[in-house]
Amino acid sequence: MEISRRAFIQGTLIGGAGLSVFGFDVTPVLAQARTLKISRTTETRSTCPYCSVSCGVIIHTLGDKAKNAVPQVVHVEGDPDHPINRGTLCPKGASLEQDILNERRLLKPQVRRPGSDHWEDISWDAAIGEIARKVKDSRDQTFVERDDKGNTVNRCEGLGWTGGCTDTNELNFLAVKTMRSMGVCYFETQARV
Repeated sequence: MEISRRAFIQGTLIGGAGLSVFGFDVTPVLAQARTLKISRTTETRSTCPYCSVSCGVIIHTLGDKAKNAVPQVVHVEGDPDHPINRGTLCPKGASLEQDILNERRLLKPQVRRPGSDHWEDISWDAAIGEIARKVKDSRDQTFVERDDKGNTVNRCEGLGWTGGCTDTNELNFLAVKTMRSMGVCYFETQARV
């Protein structure tokens, strides 16, 4: 037997009316249905990480703020008070909750060694140490102290920096100071926030 959506809704309404006629009190059920899943959550305002528009989002988490409690994200929505998106989100921004709760999300650094066919987990300290060593080696190998005419240029032509579109002005300030202090010439940011 095939039932249409319209017939299902009509049957549900008639069944609910029938229950209330025979003395069943449906007000607790209706009250429970009206409570929002975000009524007991903590709101955290953030910025969508996907594009240069930098839409505002509100992330709702369940769980008290005790030290041993792990908060659980239950809902992500657009921020209606944000001047850029006024509560609207594109499909990618609307799917942020799925990215946060994805069981395949990487939570620690990984490295694929030369000649290896798999990725291995490493600690954050090891990752930072390896990155620092590779930056130092690249800078030492490609640093140009003087140009062809003998002018002091102190530039590093072997490194470059591309900033992300949701980087804040503060992060870009630090990036400029860091990269320029190493002599990096190829530098670009997309500061929008």
